[in-house]
Amino acid sequence: MTLVDVINLFDTDERCRELLVRLRWPAGVECPRCKMLAVELATAKQLFYCKGCDYQFSVTSGTVFNDSHLALQKWFLATLLLCESRKGHSANQMKRELGVSYKTAWYLCHRIRAAMKEVDPPMLDGTVEMDETYVGGRERKGRGWNTPDNNKEIVIGLRQRGGDLRFFHASDVKSGTLAKYIQENVSTDVDVMVTDEFPAYPKAMISAGVHGSKHKTIRHRDRVYVDGEIHTNTVESAFSLLKRGIMGTWHKISAKHLPAYLEEMSFRFNRRKNANLFLDTLRHMVTAPVLTFNELTA
Repeated sequence: MTLVDVINLFDTDERCRELLVRLRWPAGVECPRCKMLAVELATAKQLFYCKGCDYQFSVTSGTVFNDSHLALQKWFLATLLLCESRKGHSANQMKRELGVSYKTAWYLCHRIRAAMKEVDPPMLDGTVEMDETYVGGRERKGRGWNTPDNNKEIVIGLRQRGGDLRFFHASDVKSGTLAKYIQENVSTDVDVMVTDEFPAYPKAMISAGVHGSKHKTIRHRDRVYVDGEIHTNTVESAFSLLKRGIMGTWHKISAKHLPAYLEEMSFRFNRRKNANLFLDTLRHMVTAPVLTFNELTA
């Protein structure tokens, strides 16, 4: 799907709604309240009616599109731009491209990001790499190796080779914190986990049930970066892409909203070879919870 396709195929609000109906209710229009089948009313606004609970609704009811005064075509264009931009898309750029205010563009981008949050993602298996990095703030001189900077935010990365990526905004890099992310995201049958020599990893692996030969370490301090199949280059390449997005596209991200940007980056990265990325993103948008402006700015 390209920008030209979106402009030509979804040039009217009616056409946009027809697609959303197919994505939200592939088996037939269903009432959001009682889940009974509903019928379409003969109205210009394309409303549906549920006889079971006497409820009128539209395809955007209860979705991120709810109560939006922005044309659906602009929603579609913003969605395509956001999911096809490898290093992310800034609200300022979206403002100029769609001809809307910065506040509208910022809220629009965050609602799309909110829909990109994964629900019950599959556990990582096979060979999984784990590493940590620090983003934001100013570098302080004279700090020890791999020591967190109080001005920076911690991002934990887990990546299955040939599989999915997970990013997490962590409060610290203690062994208990690392073990929690392993237990929640890595299968107990994982073949091997690869990390660098950061001291907290061995204890974290033991706490998470990854014992003995299942944990491999690459010693970056000794300038060793690859030892056969033992390396963390796969997850580090994902970190590099994230930092290019922060420095080159978003420029500044608050700690409060960092998890949303991490979800967006992971969502797009894990579907980078998906030819139906645009439709998959829209499908998430018609099933994700509503994000209000008050909730976003609270």
